[in-house]
Amino acid sequence: MSLPLFGLVLIGWLSAKVRRIGLDGLAWMQFFIMYVALPALFFQILRKTPVEQLTNFKFVATATGTTALVFVLGFVLVRLVFASDMRTATIQALAGAYSNIGYMGPALTLAALGEAAVVPTALILCFDNALLFTLVPILMALGSGNQESIVSVLTKKVLLHPFILASAAGIAAAFIELPVPTAIDQILDNLKNSAAPAALFTMGVVIAQQTASRRTADVAVLLVLKMVLHPLLIFVVMHWIGGFDPIWLQTAVLMAALPPALNIFVLAQFYDTYVARASTIVLLGTVLASISVTLVLYLIAEGLV
Repeated sequence: MSLPLFGLVLIGWLSAKVRRIGLDGLAWMQFFIMYVALPALFFQILRKTPVEQLTNFKFVATATGTTALVFVLGFVLVRLVFASDMRTATIQALAGAYSNIGYMGPALTLAALGEAAVVPTALILCFDNALLFTLVPILMALGSGNQESIVSVLTKKVLLHPFILASAAGIAAAFIELPVPTAIDQILDNLKNSAAPAALFTMGVVIAQQTASRRTADVAVLLVLKMVLHPLLIFVVMHWIGGFDPIWLQTAVLMAALPPALNIFVLAQFYDTYVARASTIVLLGTVLASISVTLVLYLIAEGLV
């Protein structure tokens, strides 16, 4: 089930090895994915979703609350064990909690679980991004003494994020039952259908151009935190609370089991902090995910999750 998805990542990786173009050549592709295709995907699905499913605050609080817990655990752990400064600890904690929910999440959950997984996928993507895109700029600012206001951070990094805007628009359209002209609907559907293949191919290209760091003690700890503890905690907490639709629970576990997000490396570069090992975490995590995510998909197929 996971082979076609990781196959697209492999094709992107091989393409980058055969033809050396450089990451600058991906700029428009990344813009298309982040600002056009994925927002179209979320808008199209959410606007057709029953409103009662979009207001499942219990699910949001449980899934994103567990992600927040993993982030805090990672932050405290690296501060105590590796004596990381606040800025480094922030990127490390991000690596332990931030799944590849943008590029890989929608493609994997829709392929594995069908359109019933779209709403929980979109909710996790929006609220996890909102959480982490809020925590990281604030902690990085505190770590550097930058006094940029929290209001400014929330406005620039969270409220104006294309995923947040598209999801909010889709939810609003669902509430008012907004009619969409046939031609526009077809354009949005074409964009929606292109999101997953483009995202996975691009992911492979980016990974192919990263290099690994030789220091791996903290990398190993963070990968265990991300790919083992995170999905396990989601599973335990959601079962403990109870009352969740099986598809929604499976979606949450699958999203948590994904490898570290490419955005970890992007943010590490942006803040010039922990860059080499952030690259290593993304690279190794994605390789390991071909095994670990396949195992999770098997457990789901067997009814064990």
